Amino acid sequence: MEIIRVSEKVGFSDAFMPRILKVSPDYKVPLICLKAGQLIPPHASGTGIFYILSGAGIMTVDDEKKEITAGDMIVVEKGATRGIEATEDLTAFAVHMG
Repeated sequence: MEIIRVSEKVGFSDAFMPRILKVSPDYKVPLICLKAGQLIPPHASGTGIFYILSGAGIMTVDDEKKEITAGDMIVVEKGATRGIEATEDLTAFAVHMG
């Protein structure tokens, strides 16, 4: 068992850079910390599960845009284009697979 104290890993910077909480050959778990106005441009990737810990933003999956807020979980299938724009300071973690 491994316990990761996510609250101790949260940090914001002028340029977005994910903080990798865990990585293995099968999955990656990045911590996403975006200041209001920062974004992750839409990009294609493997299956992704995102859980919004705090804040709010707009999640784009393919051509669909949805408001997201603390407590939301978003599941994005492999190959779909996804991006996030923070409308207020946003913290989330994701699990990326394959």
